[in-house]
Amino acid sequence: MKKFTTFITAIAIATTANAQSDANPHMAGHNGILEIIGTIGLVAIVMFSILQMLKYLLDYRLKNKIIDKGISEELASSLLHVDPNESKNVNIKWFAILAGIGTALTIIYFTLPLGVHSLAIMAFCISASFLGYYFFLRKARK
Repeated sequence: MKKFTTFITAIAIATTANAQSDANPHMAGHNGILEIIGTIGLVAIVMFSILQMLKYLLDYRLKNKIIDKGISEELASSLLHVDPNESKNVNIKWFAILAGIGTALTIIYFTLPLGVHSLAIMAFCISASFLGYYFFLRKARK
């Protein structure tokens, strides 16, 4: 239910953002780029949602097959083992990714007009956030 609510909210935000006027004169002529970025973002959200639904469905089917076949408890626990530290780190990973995107968008706003340098700024900020997440994981394992 949370995923469905998030999906509807993303569509509503995209529709609302599309209804805004072109108040920033620096952005004139770059509406095509913003539409492409928005479309790519929407497709990414839809694909991520589909992948998550497939993952939940396949996990459910696997668990049912294990129960139906009567597999030993040791084998079932090894197949279904989920690392609790992995689920704890998912929130930190998303924080790092979104912080990198937010930083990139802030820097891009101050270096208008949009161009190839905007993509470079986005790539470097996202890669820096992944590097920070890597160092966090390395420190957390010690």
